[in-house]
Amino acid sequence: MMTNKILLVEDDMSISEMISEHLKKDGFDVICAFDGQEGISKFREGKFDLVLLDIMMPKLDGIELMKIIRSINLLPILIMSAKDSDVDKAIGLGFGADDYITKPFSMIELTARVKALIRRANRYSNVKEINDNNIIKKGNLEIDLDNYSVKKNNKTINLTSKEFEILKIFMKNPKRVFTKSQIYSFVWEEEYYNDVNVINVHIRRLREKIEDNASDPKYIKTIWGIGYKLGEF
Repeated sequence: MMTNKILLVEDDMSISEMISEHLKKDGFDVICAFDGQEGISKFREGKFDLVLLDIMMPKLDGIELMKIIRSINLLPILIMSAKDSDVDKAIGLGFGADDYITKPFSMIELTARVKALIRRANRYSNVKEINDNNIIKKGNLEIDLDNYSVKKNNKTINLTSKEFEILKIFMKNPKRVFTKSQIYSFVWEEEYYNDVNVINVHIRRLREKIEDNASDPKYIKTIWGIGYKLGEF
């Protein structure tokens, strides 16, 4: 079993040591950096499964570091900060963080969040890797994964990013049934809290764009009591 590698960027050495020792005991490989500049240098030197970083740091703060990392890679980022206002959380998550934990926190909670983020990222990656074709055709529908475009009968269909990601899941995994929880986790990349309306609305709008008759869908079929799957072609 491969060991997950974490980049920990925290300027307080005592906190860094405590977190590092705990995560290592839990089986993680932890690389430490003590300011934003060192953090980006070590990030570029290695391959990581998750970045754990503080916001208030010398040389380069956590938000700026996160923006640089996000421009390079979509791996999970967990922010640690003494700031606990909704504004601070919104800023952190808005710049690309996947989760936010407020100091002081328990090592048990931190480890649980780290494991959840890595598990979610791996699960989404596995779905994306099932089919590596860049252009997929089903019936009269064609999706170009490189150019983020969709055509039906050679006519371009304008989809939102979320609609495109939902359609991509079905097109790349034609025989698989996806629950609403799975769709939400894969597309929104966050935990599902039974907000069925979000999925229902996006599926309805997607059907209105790609189906000949949205009331009698051929491409995205409802599997009652379970979820949805791509129709047979």
